[in-house]
Parts: sequence; structure tokens; C-alpha cells
Amino acid sequence: MATLAYLQVARICNQKCLFCSNPENGRVISWKEAVELVDSFAAEKAAGVIITGGEPTLFDRLPELVAYALKKGLPPRLITNGQRVCKPDYLKSLVDAGLDHMHISVHSAKPEVQGELTGNKNSLPNILRALENAGKLGVRVDINTVINSRNADHLSFTPRFLCERFPFLHHFVWNNLDPLMNAASLNPQLVPKLRSFEVELHRAMAWLSKAGKSFRVERVPLCFMSDFGHFSTETRKFIKDEGRDIYFLDEKGRRQQDKSSWSYGKAPRCKECTVEKICAGLYQMDVYYSSSELCPILTPAKAIVDKVRAEAS
Repeated sequence: MATLAYLQVARICNQKCLFCSNPENGRVISWKEAVELVDSFAAEKAAGVIITGGEPTLFDRLPELVAYALKKGLPPRLITNGQRVCKPDYLKSLVDAGLDHMHISVHSAKPEVQGELTGNKNSLPNILRALENAGKLGVRVDINTVINSRNADHLSFTPRFLCERFPFLHHFVWNNLDPLMNAASLNPQLVPKLRSFEVELHRAMAWLSKAGKSFRVERVPLCFMSDFGHFSTETRKFIKDEGRDIYFLDEKGRRQQDKSSWSYGKAPRCKECTVEKICAGLYQMDVYYSSSELCPILTPAKAIVDKVRAEAS
């Protein structure tokens, strides 16, 4: 089983996202603990380490940690809100240390929506500067987006806007909002109806596919993935038997996730669905998301499995 390590280095942030999954608790990892965890991930032959937070760029020794991870044979990646890497000198310090891959969180290419969701009116302008810097330095950037009620009606606009301005962008990730994640539980109005984003998600996936880009979708049942079920994060993990090794800077500590961690709720009607065995189902079914929206589909499961395995080979 291929395992990717995740390492939280700082639970402080320079934004106030309304659905933050790992909100501020004031903790910042010590250098000793960071080194010990990287050593442990390397000993377990992790495929790489994703450095995250909070906002990981607020960890003062981040360039050193990037260099250390590379030294231990772990390709490092960074998940960031893009606010500090908009400064050319800072991003260059990370690149000089060996960073060549970032994920930047962009929830909307509409400045007012991005500003509302992040509590930072300058969020999108700073991200655009960060992308300009990354393009000049040859850094690969993936775009992470949380699907919510405020961006559900323009999911396809964001990748089109960004790709037209920054053609080097290649990979996009959508995560349907997790209502249990701390800040999100305080803002239930942000939980989208599945039907509210179905058409826009399809438009986004179709546009990216035609443009030769890649993407993943998490916490969206296959009956809302149209012809793109092979891009479901959970389905791919079932088929490829992938795992995660995550270190949280809170009471959760270190957690191992395997494919059993990616199974959600199933409604009686799901038994009639041809892809039921490779579909994770509906997250928080009949708590925040309604099983009445689920609809069995007749897409052959083998077609999805074959596409995932062909891509992996």
C-alpha cells in the first residue's frame, strides 16, 4: 500500500476561513519533533511528505524542513493559503531549499467570495501574485477548493479563470465541505445541497478533461460524478489500496488511514447501484447531507476500475 505522510507544523494562520478544518490552537511544532517525525516517515518508506497547518509558512524553519525532508528521501509538498508565498524572496527561499510542488487553496476566483470565505479581502490578489511567482520559478502548483454553498454556482469559473491566466496549472482538487470540521460546524449555512453543485462540478470536470488537465473530487458520491467517477479520491483509494499517515498538532496526534477510513453512509437504494462497491457513499448522510438526493446509476463498475488502473500503470 502506497502511503503519503502529512505533517502539521503550525496551528496558527493569517486567514480566518469560515470552514477551517484545522483551526488555530496556538501550537507550533518544535524542530526536534519535526525532525523525528520526518525520520519516522522515511523509515516507514512513505511516498513523500505534505507539509500543512494551520498555515505552514508561519513555521519559521520551513525552508530547513523542506531541505531535511529531501535529504531523507521524502519529496516534500506544501499546502498553503498563498498569502506568504506571494512574496518573491520568501518563495525563492523555499525553492532554493528544494520545494517544487505546492497546493494553494482557492475557493473562488470571484474576489468578493474568496474574501468572504477566508476573512481576508486581499486573499485572491495575493494568490494571483503567488501564482505569478511560482510560474517564474518553475514550481508546480495544484489548486485546492472546498465546495460550499457560496461557490456551488460557479465551480467551473474558477479553473477556467486560473488556467487561462496561468497555463502551467495542471491539477485541481475539490473537497466537498465537511460540516464536522470545527469552523464549518459554526457556519451550517455553508453546507451545500448535492444538487446545487452537480451541474457546475460536471462543467468544471468536463472543461478540465477537455483541456488535458487532471483533477480529484472528495466526499462526493459517484452518482454525482457523472462520467468522471474514476476521479473520485475515495474510489481511487479503494482500487489502488492507498493510505495516509497524518500528524495533527492537537489531541488527535498521529493517525493512520487506510481504505476502511473512506467509507461513509449508504442508503437502501444504493444496493441497486452498479458502482456501490467502489463508491464511498454519502458523508454525514441524513445529518447534514440527505440520502434522498442519492440516485442509483448503471455505469459498469469495471469501466471505472479499468480507467483508474490504466492511469496508475
